Order: sequence, then C-alpha cells, then structure tokens
Amino acid sequence: MNTKDMRVKSSHALKLFSATLLIPFLQSFSSTSNKPQDRPNIVIIYADDMGYGDLNCQNPNSKIPTKNLDRLASEGIRFTDAHSSSGICSPSRYALLTGQYHWRRTHRISNSFDKPMFRDSDITLPQVLKDGGYATACIGKWHMGWNWNLNNEPSGRVKHGRKVRKAYMPKDVDWSKPVSGGPTSRGFDYYFGDGTINFPPYTWFENDKPVEVPTEMMNIKDTEFKTKEGGWEFRPGPKTKDWDPYKVLPTLCTKSTEWIAKQSKKKPFFLYLALPSPHAPIIPNDEFDGTSQAGAYGDFMVQTDWVAGQVMKALKDNGFDQNTIVIFSADNGPERYAFKRAEKYDHYSMGDFRGLKRDVWEGGHHIPFIVKWPNNVKAGAVSNELISQIDIMSTVTAAANIDMPKSAAPDSKNILPILKGEQTDQPVHEVLVHNTKKGHWGLRKGNWLYINSSTGSVSKMPKSYMKLKNYTTFETEGLLFDIEKDPEQRTNLYAENPEVVKEMSTLLQKELDEKYAVDY
Repeated sequence: MNTKDMRVKSSHALKLFSATLLIPFLQSFSSTSNKPQDRPNIVIIYADDMGYGDLNCQNPNSKIPTKNLDRLASEGIRFTDAHSSSGICSPSRYALLTGQYHWRRTHRISNSFDKPMFRDSDITLPQVLKDGGYATACIGKWHMGWNWNLNNEPSGRVKHGRKVRKAYMPKDVDWSKPVSGGPTSRGFDYYFGDGTINFPPYTWFENDKPVEVPTEMMNIKDTEFKTKEGGWEFRPGPKTKDWDPYKVLPTLCTKSTEWIAKQSKKKPFFLYLALPSPHAPIIPNDEFDGTSQAGAYGDFMVQTDWVAGQVMKALKDNGFDQNTIVIFSADNGPERYAFKRAEKYDHYSMGDFRGLKRDVWEGGHHIPFIVKWPNNVKAGAVSNELISQIDIMSTVTAAANIDMPKSAAPDSKNILPILKGEQTDQPVHEVLVHNTKKGHWGLRKGNWLYINSSTGSVSKMPKSYMKLKNYTTFETEGLLFDIEKDPEQRTNLYAENPEVVKEMSTLLQKELDEKYAVDY
C-alpha cells in the first residue's frame, strides 16, 4: 500500500471513528427536550356551575374561604377576562376538549342516554396528548354522551315534578356489553366517574363498563336524602341499590389522588378532573357544614376548594408539582340559586357581572381561570387578556412540544407567551363569540361587547334581584357595552354608536359563516 492510500484509509477511519463518537452525542442532544421528565404533566380541574365571584381572591366581598385556589392563584397566573364557550355544561366541555366553538356542533346539553356529542373525525386534546406519549385519564363528570346499548325505547313512565316523563328502566339497557363513545373512545386511557351526578344511570363507570349494574329506579324522597340547599334536580332513571350522592365528590377526590400516585416520572401524564361541584344537588359533606358564610352552597364551594387542594397535595407528595401545569376553571356561570344567595347572604357568585348560567350576559360565561406552572409562569401574575377555554388545547400541546394535525382545534389560540410573561403586540383574540342557544349571540372585540338581542337573559332574572341591583331593561334591537368601564352591563351604548354596531354585527356574521357551517 502506498503512502497516499494509507492517508486515505486513515482519513476514512478517522471520519468513521469521529462519526461513531458523534452519533451518541447528537442522539443525546436531540432527545434532551423530549425526555419524559422535561415534558410537563398537565392537570385540568374543571368545576361545575361555579361563578367568577365564588373565588375569594377575585371577590373582595366573598363570603366563601377558598384558601387552596387562592394559593394556586398566588403561585401562578390569574386571568380576569377568561370565558367558557357556552353558558351551559356539555357545550363548554366539548369546546374545551376540541379547541373549537361549541356552536359549530351543538347548542344543547347531552341528556340522559344521549348519543355522543363527538364525531369520530373530531380530534380531541387527550387524543393528541396520548399520541404524543402521555398517559391520559378522565375522572368525574363526562356529560357528552355514549353509545348506549339500549334494548328498546324507554318503557317507564315516571312522575317528575308536575310532569309524567318517559324514562329508561334498568331492563331497557343491556349492561353486559362495553359502552363505546365515551372518554376511552376519545383519547383517554382511563375513565372513572358517575357520568353526570343528576342524570342516570346512577352508578360508577370504570372505563367503558359499570362497576355495579343498576337494578332500581332513582326516586329521591325526603325520607332517603335531603339536599342542603335547592332541589335534587335528578332525572329519573336506573340506579344501583345503595347509590349515595353524598359519596360522589369524596370518591372522585380519592380516585384522582390515587391515579396521580400511580404515575411514573418516566412518562408524562394528563388528568382531566371534571368535578360535579358546586353544581346542584348542593350536598356538601357534613364536615364542611358551616365553613362559609354563604349557606350550603358556600360550604360546597369550600369542599370543592378542598378537593383542589388534595389534588395539588398529591402532585407534591409524589414529586410532580414542579413539572406540572395545573389549570383551574369552570364550565359556565352559577346556577339560578345565586340570585337568592345574593339577597340572603350578600354573596354574589357572579361577582360584578350581570346574569348567570345560560345567559349571554357576562355572568353566564365569564369564568375563573388560573394556571400554575413552576419556573415558567410568574407567581402572583394577573392578566387582563381576553382568552377562552378553547385556547387550552393549543396552549398545552405547545407546552408539551407536540404538533397538532392541521385540522385540529380550529378556534384555539396559543396563550403560552402570555403564561410566560412575554410582551405581545396583538390580542390573542381579535373577536370572541359567546352563545348559549340558537340565534342568541354575543361578540367581544376589545372592550366592546355586542349582543344581537334586546337582552342577554336566557334565565329570567327575579324582580327582587332586579330591584336589589337597580337593573333596568332595554328597548333597542341589540345591545352594546363598553365592558371595561361597565362590567355589569348597565349602560347600553347601542343607539349612540351605529357604526360600531354595524361593524360588530358584520364581524359576528363573518365568524358564523367561515370555517364551518353551524351544525344544528
């Protein structure tokens, strides 16, 4: 071999040797950002029918101590202008888990034994996270339908209030088969819950099967249980023999903390804890009685706050607290009992906002929204940015460094820069649409709020509350408010600003027309 050949061979050997050393280094470098322990766990705690003013930290006149959620806010960022997509349960949940406005699919709740609200073509947050390597779990309220195995049409006739309603009896359902279309069909590895606390069937479901088969019919009587405020609001239907609604919230709390304890630091996880509280029936456990100055509802809120505290404690006890994004919010504003609560206890669950659940008024969809993420979100931060729960999907997938399919989350905006305290020149949402029922719309653009009706009410406001708050009704075809100056929506600026009204009306129609046809 001549000298030249020796030099070439030596050069090849050196390159091969260098490449051999470099490959592990590059592999190590490229995988650093994808190591499971570097990807944040994600926990969403979703309260039910909880008002903006129920949190002590954002209502100086609150009669309810919420020390755990106040602490969460002090350790993270609190949004003062956050909204649910709808003023009612199921549509808001659908919007949160798909990153799109609910009205692209539905305006109504999922009733007892309804089919799934989802289509198989829908891309959900748990699906994207699961495909990205996350362990996923849903614990608590589902309320978005299942593919029930029904033997026949409802054969029961049950007196419900003043009406006689059709109702499914235990024999009308085939309980032996798995029930598809629920959480485990939408990207969750695990589900445990009661479906919906006041809807049948009244039994625990684990994954896609009932833990115990219902054999009786729900017929709440005063001799069996008592609510501590308001009515039961139970729909008639199958239940297990010893079903006890007072055990629902404690059981969900235990199941959540147990699931967290089973997780490994080698694999990131996503927990969607959908609480049934403080939704009616208002049934705080006895140890919480008298813990607030806002009656039984206030006590139920204290228990809800306690559950959130237990979840955060479980994260800390298991070494997850420093690498977990915790999001706390609620599906819509408070239920109608809030009117009497304000009059009796001087506690305003809706805070300074007008209206409550179901309404297009601010009180129907202006909800609590807190995010904690240690070393990423500045503790004690407060943001006045206009955001929505539909933004959660884009935000947490960006935080997890997961690319979503292009067709996913069409209305969702990434608010990660805001969470990290970065300055942005443009608003997250140029416009934001609010709606509960077909044809009744609200549109936000900056400080302007436009409603295409002479009222934002869906639920009738009692005259006594109207008098207490000195509210007046409006006569104009639509409504226009400067929401920053007038959060209670007292001063209608519709007649004085025809050009703004025209612009807002045009923008609303544009939103409704583009991307998808509204599917009623």
